[in-house]
Amino acid sequence: MQRILSTQLAAHAGESVTIAGWVHRRRLLKSVAFLIVRDAEGLSQVVVASTQARARLEELTEESVVEVTATVTLNEQAPGGVELTEPAIRVLSAAAAPLPFELHRPALGATLPTQLDHAALALRHPARRTALRIAAAATAGFRTALTEQRFVEIQTPKIVASATETGANVFALDYFGRTAYLAQSPQFYKQLMVGVFERVFEIGPVFRAEPSDTVRHLAQYTSLDAEMGFVGDHRDVMAALTRTLGVMMAGIAEQAGFATPEVPSEIPAVHFTEALRIAGAAAEEPDLAPADERALGEWALREHGSEFVYVTGYPMRKRPFYTHPDPADPAYSNGFDLLFRGLEIVTGGQRLHRHEDYVDALTRAGEPLEPYAGYLDGFRYGMPPHGGWAIGLERFVARLTGAANVREVTAFPRDLNRVTP
Repeated sequence: MQRILSTQLAAHAGESVTIAGWVHRRRLLKSVAFLIVRDAEGLSQVVVASTQARARLEELTEESVVEVTATVTLNEQAPGGVELTEPAIRVLSAAAAPLPFELHRPALGATLPTQLDHAALALRHPARRTALRIAAAATAGFRTALTEQRFVEIQTPKIVASATETGANVFALDYFGRTAYLAQSPQFYKQLMVGVFERVFEIGPVFRAEPSDTVRHLAQYTSLDAEMGFVGDHRDVMAALTRTLGVMMAGIAEQAGFATPEVPSEIPAVHFTEALRIAGAAAEEPDLAPADERALGEWALREHGSEFVYVTGYPMRKRPFYTHPDPADPAYSNGFDLLFRGLEIVTGGQRLHRHEDYVDALTRAGEPLEPYAGYLDGFRYGMPPHGGWAIGLERFVARLTGAANVREVTAFPRDLNRVTP
């Protein structure tokens, strides 16, 4: 099949070409009929004038897969300024069941649960496809940005012997007669790999057994992780993250054609204690509530013209055991969150790097050392000061597109209630 895509038609004006795709819509008028064919790049308009071709078109059902051979004709009113005339239509695969919703509407009218039940069909809608294209462009930009900054891509196990974060919920599984867990993050492994490459990153799934049935939580999501050695403190990590976000946003604009906000060369940053004051929260609060994050987002936009803001110095009691405390005030951490439009999308910070500090931190947390033996062993042999971050891809894309629910930008979400399709 010498097939071309919808976006290539304009370069073939006057020629006979073959396209193929899905029947997006049929418009049956008295004197003429139109077939709109959808492929991976967009829509093509096919003009059906002959009696024979019209009869063929009337038999078609939406979402059937067809091949069309026709002449490319200029028409400013058609998608892309061209249309296909004098077509020969061949059905490659007919839709065998009535559609649960219409895909040619600007917005899907079905409820989100219905869309998720029929994900294979709903994901064909342009809005849903756009979100997935943005996610693909974001991961490509992440990879490009970090490679440019001398990071090396790694892959780490998703079956682990112990929880990555003390106190967090994990999915247990039977691993050849003994208990293992699905990894909550690549945190331990990416830290150990700093001892190999100095700077590493990973794009992969993580699993959180949190019973949170909210619009911002998933049980499985894609994490964009990075870790870098020889840092002065968390500010070096924040600077690398800021550069990375700039490349990601540029890539999304170019590859997905989606308008993105400007990433300042220096994103405004506020200490946790100051963040509480700005948000009007009580000074003794150990963490930021969603309303506090929204208030900080509004403040950053109003005072700095930035849709991004760093919050640094979270209390140590709210950070994982491997977080480096602030040397000036050990009750607070050299950790940070990045808020985007009033929502936390990145968590990061400086880590401990001395073996004795890990032993002390786990002991104070009441954690036995044995489950962490393989992790701790890496710090016996010299590790540089280091730090890193993790971006939740789906949450980032949802915030960027304005989706009300993270499931709207996830192909096949897994949450408290859903393990299919």
